[in-house]
Amino acid sequence: MNFLIDGHTAHAATGGRTHAPGRPLAVFVHGAGLDHTVWALQSRWLAFRGWNVLALDLPGHGHSVGRPLADVGAMADWVLGAIDAAGSSTAALIGHSMGSLVALEAAARAPSKVRSLLLVGTAAAMPVHPDLLAAAAANSQDAIDMVNLWGYGYRAGLGGSAAPGMWMTGTGDSILRRALPGVLHSDLAACDAYKTALDAAARVTIPTLIVAGALDQMTPLRSARALAAAVTGSTLTVLKGAGHMLLAEEPDALIEAMGDHLVRRAASAL
Repeated sequence: MNFLIDGHTAHAATGGRTHAPGRPLAVFVHGAGLDHTVWALQSRWLAFRGWNVLALDLPGHGHSVGRPLADVGAMADWVLGAIDAAGSSTAALIGHSMGSLVALEAAARAPSKVRSLLLVGTAAAMPVHPDLLAAAAANSQDAIDMVNLWGYGYRAGLGGSAAPGMWMTGTGDSILRRALPGVLHSDLAACDAYKTALDAAARVTIPTLIVAGALDQMTPLRSARALAAAVTGSTLTVLKGAGHMLLAEEPDALIEAMGDHLVRRAASAL
């Protein structure tokens, strides 16, 4: 579906279901250089279990027009605008990597609008290696190769995709290559510059689940633990053998964790 934010067309996938009044809203936020397609399995699962879903394309990504936003705070404000554009007063935010920082910052800025958080492949800080920043600034394939090399766990290099016929690292390469020039660098620079994740985390009191890969090289487990410790009452789930690209590497385990956090736990509270 398309909608307007600040006069610009924004795009989001709805998980294959038309939005219906009265359903809770879940908003998915992708990582650096990516788009809504990375959430295809998770967004569809939730949409068919009584939720309205928006798997967003941030500005300059996928089908959303405009220039990429230069910092995490601006992205957080834009996501909060997407909740308003969907006609909802609150939403659960689900973010991966850069998207997890955006979701965290949005929750800290507007606690009345965010009912729960699911942060995937996240960290208390996301510094980016200077070589990766330089390659992304040059729009070099080397940047995409580095993201794939550092982003996936060892098993992904051997195949074994949970989706039959799919090639995990090849798909990741394809998504990053279709991003417009400058988008990956803008996103990585925003991650590198964001230094206030722990401050934002200290202001978050809503139910929060953090899902981390035990072998994540981009947002190491120790940094995910530090962020989890800063969020009051948060839960940390660690997926063994997985790297940073948990959406592709462990889609079933991620859906299970998401279901426990958003669906089954909510139902048990009724």
